[in-house]
Amino acid sequence: MTADDKRLRALADAVILIPSLEPDERLPAYAEELLKCGFGHLVIVDDGSAESYQPIFERIAGMEHTTVLHHDVNHGKGVALKTGYAWIAENLPACSGVITADADGQHTVEDCCRLAEKLAEGKRALYLGSRDFSLDNVPPKSRAGNRSTSAIFFLLYGKWLPDTQTGLRAFRREDLQFMTEVEGERFEYEMNVLIDCARTGLDMIPVTIETVYENDNSGSHYHPLKDSWRILKVILKGFVKFMGASLLCFLIDQGIFNLMNLAVFHNGDVKNGGIILLSTVIARVISATCNFLINKEFVFRQKEHSGRAFLRYAVLCVGIMLTSALCVYLLGLTGISSTVAKLIVDFLLYFVSYRVQQNWVFREGDGK
Repeated sequence: MTADDKRLRALADAVILIPSLEPDERLPAYAEELLKCGFGHLVIVDDGSAESYQPIFERIAGMEHTTVLHHDVNHGKGVALKTGYAWIAENLPACSGVITADADGQHTVEDCCRLAEKLAEGKRALYLGSRDFSLDNVPPKSRAGNRSTSAIFFLLYGKWLPDTQTGLRAFRREDLQFMTEVEGERFEYEMNVLIDCARTGLDMIPVTIETVYENDNSGSHYHPLKDSWRILKVILKGFVKFMGASLLCFLIDQGIFNLMNLAVFHNGDVKNGGIILLSTVIARVISATCNFLINKEFVFRQKEHSGRAFLRYAVLCVGIMLTSALCVYLLGLTGISSTVAKLIVDFLLYFVSYRVQQNWVFREGDGK
């Protein structure tokens, strides 16, 4: 089979999914180009466009190998994508994978073809069409927004993605159900996909694409302030919950220690070392158990049984404790006070603990 034959086969096996809200005349032309290029099927989701836009969708629906789905009202990009995923899963059993593209002219036909060829390689992954934000034609709002979200995503999830907000994505058919189950209704859905991929271990592979911003991206329904804030909240949501759980369990630890040491053992005046140690152990065991359960159910939302995760959590707690003591000791040798050293070390280890719990202790799929 020649290279051209492989390319044609890759395109024929792939489905293009485009969510659309009140498109202009570029969408029918874009659909025609994709079909001429050889894609097997196009699915367009009209996400509640006004009646005046229906002739555009009717023209597209009249094209061969094209399906147009309609929402009566606008539900958001996340819901539109899920509508398309559900239809593809039920009606196109032979497709090898799905490529999502935007309807505003940002994604070239050639870039869609490039992702189709990546899908044909057979690797199970999420391919991300990544733009070059250093170019002069990139609007400042887009450059700043993407760079900030890339940095925060790397800090919290350990994966550097040069374009976290790209709508050009591709994945294998076997991940349709996974994509449908990701939370989110609007633009935040696509960020949730990246977070869930990071948590479950589904590889995310950037693929360089052309950087297109027509008319300063005026055709996009992306609202820089409102949607950037929504996306930022999605990225930080898990870490904020983690911080809240830590604070709550710190208060539990302090409360139980004082309850045991003062009220139960009446050790306020005597200050017996054994009683202090016993109270500390009891308080720490209870608070750590509470922290584990809160993190499992509400922070990382692990659905599997707790046994193995609890053992890993216990190993992590011991490891963090020993690492903290060792680092504070080593920093002390340089002349830094123990108080300052412990603040520095424990601050850094806090982020380490979050990442380890996310990627190891509560990682989804561990029990499969």
